[in-house]
Amino acid sequence: MNLSANYSHHKTNTMSDTKPKLRSQQWFGTTDKNGFMYRSWMKNQGIPDHEFDGRPIIGICNTWSELTPCNAHFRKLAEHVKRGIYEAGGFPVEFPVFSNGESNLRPSAMLTRNLASMDVEEAIRGNPIDAVVLLCGCDKTTPALLMGAASVDVPAIVVTGGPMLNGKHEGRDIGSGTVVWRLHEELKAGEINLHQFLSAEAGMSRSAGTCNTMGTASTMACMAESLGVSLPHNAAIPAVDARRYVLAHMSGIRIVQMALEDLKLSKILTREAFENAIRTNAAIGGSTNAVIHLKAIAGRIGVDLELEDWQRIGRNTPTIVDLQPSGRFLMEEFYYAGGLPAVLRRLGEANLLPHPDALTVNGKSIWDNVREAPNYNDEVIRQLDNPLIADGGICILRGNLAPRGAVLKPSAATPELLKHRGRAVVFENFDHYKATIGDESLDVDKDSILVMKNCGPRGYPGMAEVGNMGLPPKLLRQGVKDMVRISDARMSGTAYGTVVLHVAPEAAAGGPLAAVRNGDWIELDCESGRLHLDISDEELERRLSDVDPAAAPGVAEHLGKGGYARLYIDHVLQADEGCDLDFLVGKRGAAVPRHSH
Repeated sequence: MNLSANYSHHKTNTMSDTKPKLRSQQWFGTTDKNGFMYRSWMKNQGIPDHEFDGRPIIGICNTWSELTPCNAHFRKLAEHVKRGIYEAGGFPVEFPVFSNGESNLRPSAMLTRNLASMDVEEAIRGNPIDAVVLLCGCDKTTPALLMGAASVDVPAIVVTGGPMLNGKHEGRDIGSGTVVWRLHEELKAGEINLHQFLSAEAGMSRSAGTCNTMGTASTMACMAESLGVSLPHNAAIPAVDARRYVLAHMSGIRIVQMALEDLKLSKILTREAFENAIRTNAAIGGSTNAVIHLKAIAGRIGVDLELEDWQRIGRNTPTIVDLQPSGRFLMEEFYYAGGLPAVLRRLGEANLLPHPDALTVNGKSIWDNVREAPNYNDEVIRQLDNPLIADGGICILRGNLAPRGAVLKPSAATPELLKHRGRAVVFENFDHYKATIGDESLDVDKDSILVMKNCGPRGYPGMAEVGNMGLPPKLLRQGVKDMVRISDARMSGTAYGTVVLHVAPEAAAGGPLAAVRNGDWIELDCESGRLHLDISDEELERRLSDVDPAAAPGVAEHLGKGGYARLYIDHVLQADEGCDLDFLVGKRGAAVPRHSH
């Protein structure tokens, strides 16, 4: 594939063309005491005078961390970005920000997504940076960096780290994350032993990069590309493919041009861009986590995005990318088949790309970027008349159990369960679930609905990815493979099943989920968007009057401890609002803070 054709809209600029007014010159462009000190301190790194001559200073916001395995190769990636920046006449300055990796961080990386965004926002605003390259990859780093950069609204471009190579086990391809859920269920069902379960461990993650399924990391990389904030092909190039480093280099070139053009995020992250991303998420079978993250990013840039937009734009969109966990293939095959540009072209040719004229970071429209994109494999990226799922849009549910909404991913669900009525088997929190689910005397059958409370933004706290509750072992041994599950939690994008998530308001905020009791009948109807607890309004109100949100286990545990968890619980918004902190919503701009010298 010829990558460079779409990477740079203009020829490389040199500083001899123009000298626009840049933010960094408020630090380095004066001959007074302040300019002296700013330049002098930077010079202790061996930086010569001419780097302060008015050329763009480009920040490289790096989420590299050895505790975030998905992003552990970012030091090398940053060097390739720097090459591009130097080539285009800019000066790169790399800086670290909080790296909230999903794989190791407890209790959940979602708890610290907003904290990371604060780090990014203040680092950009408070430093002599004219534009920024956002190096991100693991699930929450992509939305966190975009949220922080959006609040500052400087020119910014996303470079993700790319997916890891296909996992290999017993001669077969296995998907990161997805294989864990599958094998663990088989272990509990007695179909495999512990040795067989653990033997897949090394083969699942055999290279640098993010999960190789259409999990949240790959989904958010696709969201960045469909929003127009990354160069074409960013979403799918494998982490260890040399073309990933070419893309990093070309992104470095392009960000210098963006600084000179003053191409801010607010010119890219428009209402039209978000609508393109919603349609794209349906076509790729993307993670439900995108609903929360796109809402949070939109809130920072000032775009009013609602759950109804997912229903209006995403529904009736065929899922044409045949990737795990919904389908068969992995991100390597997706890239080799043509990657996201091939998907966008297929949508555009069928008039399913809502806004083909939306601007992207390379200065072209999204349609200009993909109108000639090839598709090399109709099995991986299917024809629209042969979809993986005819209607793959996120299902938005409402009813007396979720008055502010809940979500379900149809492409990962069992079709027969998308309309279902069953008795509730209730777990008060995740600890209660873990202690109870294996009990052979648990009153549960294949038609039951598993309900878990107090795992939302306030309740966990941090809204962990525990919504895809493993099934009771006694049912697994009977051959049951899926059940309806309902919670105020999230689930990993690598997971699958008929799982209702993000119930809002959550139980720990006094939502109706707190009132559900064992044996209550619940009705799910995805087609009509209905999630109903079959009790009277009066009974629901009576039950909720006995609920004390402050006494919810996760809330009570952290309220007295102080620290960031207390700040989070006091200020986090509900899932339908993006789970941002209330005081972070909005665009605060890039005005330079007053100097201290």
